[in-house]
Amino acid sequence: MTDEIPRFPMARCPGFDPPAEYERLRAELPVAPVRLRHGQTAWLVTRYADVRRVLSDPARFSSDPAKPGYPQLRPVVDEAARPGSFLVTDPPQHTRYRRILAAEFSAARVEALRPAVSAIVDDCVDDLLADPRPADLVRRVSVPVPARVISLLLGVPESDREFFIDRSRRHLDRSLPADQVGTALAELEGYLDELVLSRVDDPGTDLLSRLAVRHLRTGELTREEFVGMSVLLLVGGFETTANAIALSVLALHEQPEQWAALLAEPDRAAGAADELLRYLGLAQHGVVRAAVADVEVGGRTIRAGEGVILALSSANRDSEHFADADRLEVCRPASDHMTFGWGMHKCIGQHLARLELDVVLRTLVRRAPGLRVSVALRDLEFQMDAPFYGVRELPVAW
Repeated sequence: MTDEIPRFPMARCPGFDPPAEYERLRAELPVAPVRLRHGQTAWLVTRYADVRRVLSDPARFSSDPAKPGYPQLRPVVDEAARPGSFLVTDPPQHTRYRRILAAEFSAARVEALRPAVSAIVDDCVDDLLADPRPADLVRRVSVPVPARVISLLLGVPESDREFFIDRSRRHLDRSLPADQVGTALAELEGYLDELVLSRVDDPGTDLLSRLAVRHLRTGELTREEFVGMSVLLLVGGFETTANAIALSVLALHEQPEQWAALLAEPDRAAGAADELLRYLGLAQHGVVRAAVADVEVGGRTIRAGEGVILALSSANRDSEHFADADRLEVCRPASDHMTFGWGMHKCIGQHLARLELDVVLRTLVRRAPGLRVSVALRDLEFQMDAPFYGVRELPVAW
């Protein structure tokens, strides 16, 4: 590998398409070498079938940052999994963490939240429609909806919401220096440590209280594990969905025939949510693994001790799996998209994210059928340096 190896992440243009280089790589070099920010090299996997294969093979591809070759994409170098960080652990630790949370995020448990989510969305849309036009959909809907939903779920007081939104975004901002990213995470952990302790002493009806009673009091989880798990739930339950809501409205504005299809059949919203999640390119940098055995992928031999980056947004645009993949089609069945990952590490909050986007789309179709974006796409500011793609504000009128 030489200095001619391209850098990762690769640049993308404002809009919804992933980096243009992905299309060429899928056709010509589906497992390609790339250079990372800390001087590492790794393999970039871009085809749907190959991405799915790697994510389905935890025996040969590890999620543990302590493994040799693990790709480091963040400003902070992750030398080991933090306690409770189930995203970056392997079995049996991952299995133990996942089992503790699985029932809380089952499809049935999440669907039972629909009335509460609908009330939150209606309240936020009230605020949007009460604003002078144009109003910022990000400020009024796309940020407060998932922030309020995850706060309700975890029992985060309303007065603390702005704090966790700010620290969550700083923690994920890959344009910030490592010390600022580390400080944001430390402040989140300190806050959640206090919140967890309050639930142990005085449990309520929220998810953290249930976990504290069942798993912390009994010693099944340590305090550090509980806090680490809570950080992931808080950050993961907010950031992706916030970005998905705003980008979905923008994409439907850019392709008005798709908005018209939802207006004609609002019950398509659930399926449209999956197609939007496939199309938007939310997972900008994908997910990473370290090979722990020699294995062939996409015609390349990946050696033990080498890192792999799985380009989820490229897999979602693979025409070998999704016909006419670069087109948004809200009637398309797309539930097998890769935005939530695949296999045992598939996002535990996927049902909640789908529910929130479904309810937002239904509510906007019902209450603001004439909704339109008030500025040209080229004039919007996109989040290019975060792992989850988004737009910083979205002025709309109706």
